[in-house]
Amino acid sequence: MTDPLSDEIDEDLWNEASGRADAIRSFLRDNPGRTNATDIARLAEELDLSRASVFRLIKLFREGGTVTSLVERKRGRPTGHRTLDPVREEIIHETINKHYLKRTRPSISQLVRDVQADCLSAGLKAPHRRTIVARLEDVDLRKRARSRGEHKIEKATTAVPGTFRPARPLEVVQIDHTRADVFVVDEETREPIGRPWLTLAMDVYSRMVTGFYLTMDAPSRLSISLCLLHSVFDKSAWLKERDIVEPWPVAGLPDRVHVDNGADFRSRAFKRGCDDAGIAIDWRPPGTPRFGGHIERLIGTQMGRLHLLPGTTFSSEQDLGDYDPKRHAALTLRELERYIALDIVGSYHQSIHGALGRPPLAVWREHEGEIPLRLPEDRLRFWLTFLPEQERTLRPTGIHLFGLRYWSAALSADVGRTKRRLLVKYDPRDMSRVFVRRPSGNFVEARYADLTLPQVTLHEAVTARRALREKGRREVGTRAIVRTVLEQRALVEAAARKTAGAKRGRLRQQPQSDEREQGTLRGIDSSKPVPFVED
Repeated sequence: MTDPLSDEIDEDLWNEASGRADAIRSFLRDNPGRTNATDIARLAEELDLSRASVFRLIKLFREGGTVTSLVERKRGRPTGHRTLDPVREEIIHETINKHYLKRTRPSISQLVRDVQADCLSAGLKAPHRRTIVARLEDVDLRKRARSRGEHKIEKATTAVPGTFRPARPLEVVQIDHTRADVFVVDEETREPIGRPWLTLAMDVYSRMVTGFYLTMDAPSRLSISLCLLHSVFDKSAWLKERDIVEPWPVAGLPDRVHVDNGADFRSRAFKRGCDDAGIAIDWRPPGTPRFGGHIERLIGTQMGRLHLLPGTTFSSEQDLGDYDPKRHAALTLRELERYIALDIVGSYHQSIHGALGRPPLAVWREHEGEIPLRLPEDRLRFWLTFLPEQERTLRPTGIHLFGLRYWSAALSADVGRTKRRLLVKYDPRDMSRVFVRRPSGNFVEARYADLTLPQVTLHEAVTARRALREKGRREVGTRAIVRTVLEQRALVEAAARKTAGAKRGRLRQQPQSDEREQGTLRGIDSSKPVPFVED
């Protein structure tokens, strides 16, 4: 992969390429076969380009399929080139609010003239029309319509409860976060560590859950990215790793995603990643709780399932009563993830949905053959776009990240030849490999320097590193960290077996009459999740 990530592309170049990509997508959809000179001439006129340029862009888009593939590469452009300066950004923002969002409905051309006049008056170079239009498009469409009195547009962008219905699966996917109504315990100590956050994605047409992500961290760009990656790709290997046999057939890029207005959903990386893959984003207009109602009802259903688990906080203090969720907490984050997955594929997908009158899985299966399955043109690039990143210096011993050491033979040519810190992409769910961007712009996969070590999560690696430091070790190595993780896992499993054995021994020694006198239930292992039973 030779292209840099879209984050580093100049804003004006990106906006230009994005507009061209939209036009070419529509052109190819309307002209699936061979095109004639008239069609090309019409597209050339629309894009204000020569026919030769249009042919070249169509070829590039067919080969790459992304916005990035259409970005013009200008020779001599410095790597660290800055986008529009803050002063002109502020002038554009103020002019839009003061002069464009008015009931008199001034035209875009008038807005461009006003911005350019204000910049020239301030002794600044006037920005290009494309830049001004791009900033205007950042304004929420419904807000623009309401401020300008454009009632038809405002009505068209407002969802009506009970009437929103896509035409097919994966046309619209809704994504949202919630804090789980249950405490989880630490893998080592089995002490409560807090309530995790759950990010869910759902296909509105079939009501199938397309993917989810569970973490102890607050909602962030990472939560959304990993949820979307789980949603898009095949889940067979993921299910097998968790010993789940029920099918989860959902995979593919959605046409649109519905999200709220949180900063995590507004991050440039998320917007450009979706833009590059041809996924449109609809942000929830302020003050419209009904927008995204499908995913909110699903979240309510999932939280209801968790109320059956030990350590639940229920949905209100009134329901909680004198129950102490921390004292009763029993599941680790890993165990809760598997419980949620089992409930999704084994219960929710296969139960009759109230709005559909059928199981979501049956609706998906019925239309499975009709779904135009879109997968990323470059799976690795799409994956890397959404992964978190760090910058690291390449040492003779390799890349050091979170106390783990990585190496690839492809990095040999760069050792001692660059002073730049290199971009490193990593998946916190599997730290056995990372992806390093070389000075040439190519990404290479680097694995543990010691290939005999098993994979660990970032949480496990950081926890083990902390434990080693507490023991006074000044130098912490990859092998020590991974070995510590494995020892901690074995310790927890052994401790759980000993605890269960001790409980069974005490119960055998306890006289049965004593149970009747105290009126309590014995022989219940509260460390195990309570199974869900349908009424």
